[in-house]
Amino acid sequence: MRAIRPRTRPRGREEVVTIDTDSAPRIMFYGENFLLEDLPVGTRVIYPKRPLAGVPNPVAAIRYALNHPEDMEPLHALLEPGMKVTIAMDDISLPLPIMRRPDVREMILNIVCEMLADHGVDDVHIIVATSLHRRMHDHEIRRAVGEKVWREYWPDRLYNHDACDPDGMVVLGKTRHGELVEMNRRAAESDLVIYVNINLVPMDGGHKSVGVGLCGYESLKAHHTPKAIVDSNSFMDPKSSALADSVTRIGRVCDQHVKVFHIETALNNRAFGGQLGFLMKNEDDFTETDRLKFQAIKWTLDRMPYAARRELFMRTPSPYEIIACHAGATDPVHEKILTKSYEQYAIEVQGQADILITGIPFISPYNVNSKALNPLLVQVLALGYFYHMYRNKPLLRDGGVLIIAHPCSDKFDPVHHPSYIEFFNRLLPETTDSYTLETKYQDEFAYNPSYVEMYRRGNAYHGAHPFYMWYWGQRGREKVGRVIVVGSDNATVPALMGWERAGSLAEAIAMGRSTMGRSAQITMLHHPPILMTDVV
Repeated sequence: MRAIRPRTRPRGREEVVTIDTDSAPRIMFYGENFLLEDLPVGTRVIYPKRPLAGVPNPVAAIRYALNHPEDMEPLHALLEPGMKVTIAMDDISLPLPIMRRPDVREMILNIVCEMLADHGVDDVHIIVATSLHRRMHDHEIRRAVGEKVWREYWPDRLYNHDACDPDGMVVLGKTRHGELVEMNRRAAESDLVIYVNINLVPMDGGHKSVGVGLCGYESLKAHHTPKAIVDSNSFMDPKSSALADSVTRIGRVCDQHVKVFHIETALNNRAFGGQLGFLMKNEDDFTETDRLKFQAIKWTLDRMPYAARRELFMRTPSPYEIIACHAGATDPVHEKILTKSYEQYAIEVQGQADILITGIPFISPYNVNSKALNPLLVQVLALGYFYHMYRNKPLLRDGGVLIIAHPCSDKFDPVHHPSYIEFFNRLLPETTDSYTLETKYQDEFAYNPSYVEMYRRGNAYHGAHPFYMWYWGQRGREKVGRVIVVGSDNATVPALMGWERAGSLAEAIAMGRSTMGRSAQITMLHHPPILMTDVV
């Protein structure tokens, strides 16, 4: 990387930078590698905010939240000897990447389990709220909960939720909209459910924790639909999300049947530290040491085999910090956590983009410790998550061009994603229409005995899960004019997705300008770390 000019931009707007003639090239994620690209003069680059300071004493913050809850009695006042308590906790889908130990879940569980023991509560189970996600591996659970809880509860009283267990699920009723409400039987029959949450993005937490995390397939069908996705202006803004509305209705039925004490936490966006700390910075601010670190890492990644590169990234934990912890009733707790999340992530941006550029990283909520970010998950990040990282209105205008960078390799993990393989190779060549896929094939996959068995006994995502991943990008598919992939290593995957290919970012931008005009407004989202835009 060439020498960089001194900082000249004002401090107050350092998240939004305009490329000039002497600006540094920008780093983009490219799966398990990076690209270093010069952007056209006038391109707007949007960076994440600086990480908010973590609470000085996380254990004290957690204890304070338990003793000063929102609209509920303190946790200790809810406990009685002999009562039946179920603790549910978020699974491995967050935070991303995995966080340094101690994990937030470990800190909370140590405090809560000690409090339960002190009050004579012995009938305690801890359930990983996987919904239709894959079962966490033993070693993953052990890392999340810590040695103390692991030794005391595993395996009889610490286990994964099973949405397909006919004896382990119970129907609580229906919402006023006719949505079926199912729940894990152990939780439903408990005197108290304590939910341990990590709120990485505003879509997490709230009624989604119990209403989705402990539900079954028939309940999830109510809102994991193409229509609900299209009717959601943004996943990250619950007030304008049809998906969130349905989840809230289901969650309120759960709250009517079971007393739920929520413990929600918000993390800052410190996704990278140590030797990768330069990824938290604007390239214009790189020191000579930062440039040398990047050059060394890029040189190494270019020469490593794929599996080694992936292992390197997956085994590098993030130094996330707790920035807020609140406990108590569902709605007031979640509202406070959302406020803190937006404080960390939301960036005001003037006007929409005609062309939006973003790199696709190595990780998503659905491939932690998997062998690949498979093509369906590349699509989820591009047209699902990254397109939806906004409030108010999309950063990319309707009909605009989305440029992504990823190899789009035809790679799947047969242990974690077996149903994805059939979905991609059998169904997508026939039709990419979400509504047809939903009505014609979804139940077939959901009740396929092989997929049910791999979900229940192995570590596979539920048979219906690839359908949800395809639906997740439906609004993006309907709103985006063109999707162009930079650096795809094959033609098959982009063709099935309905995307175009470009050999370089410069070529992709030229293709985008052919549609949007030479004066098109170009914006690059410089993430991860996570950011959201408030377009005004």
